[in-house]
Amino acid sequence: MTEWIQNLMDSMGYLGILLLMILENVFPPIPSELIMPSAGFAAARGDMTLGMVILMGTLGSVIGTLPLYYIGRAFGEDKLVAWADKHGKWLTLSGKDIKKADDWFDRHGTKAVLFGRMVPGIRSLLSLPAGMSEMPLPKFLIYSAIGSALWSAALAYAGYALGENYDRVEQYVGPASKIILGVVVVGAIVWFIRRKREQGQGG
Repeated sequence: MTEWIQNLMDSMGYLGILLLMILENVFPPIPSELIMPSAGFAAARGDMTLGMVILMGTLGSVIGTLPLYYIGRAFGEDKLVAWADKHGKWLTLSGKDIKKADDWFDRHGTKAVLFGRMVPGIRSLLSLPAGMSEMPLPKFLIYSAIGSALWSAALAYAGYALGENYDRVEQYVGPASKIILGVVVVGAIVWFIRRKREQGQGG
């Protein structure tokens, strides 16, 4: 994948960075931890400028958040609540749970989007609850842009500083993203088990 990313950027330049970062948000297996350091290395070689690399990475990342945001928006809280009340029993999920989660996102969604854009493993997924909670699009874009800019700048600068060893960034950040995603999955399983026990005791 490293060679494919490098070849695409060599042939398409800044447009390649933009396209790759859009795809990274839609298809998480294409990691920004590899794209941006590689672009940073290209800037270190003098093929690109670091400022434009960061700008294209940020722009691509923000554009890439929109598909999941609009899917969440189209699905909406009301439809999800109705689905949970009708079919969510096997997941121990009720419409009340969905409303609680939506209320939480209404209170903390700004921070979740801002800081979540810098957390590998979940950064791409945050667009879905943002859309479902009907976070205003301008607010979503602003905080996504700030978080994405910080993330893109950190990765690009790391690649710029490491030079030919830019792939070390992904070697360190990649396992961290798997750990974070694992923690989220384990948390969901623990919640599921607790809900089952509560329902069993209630019955």
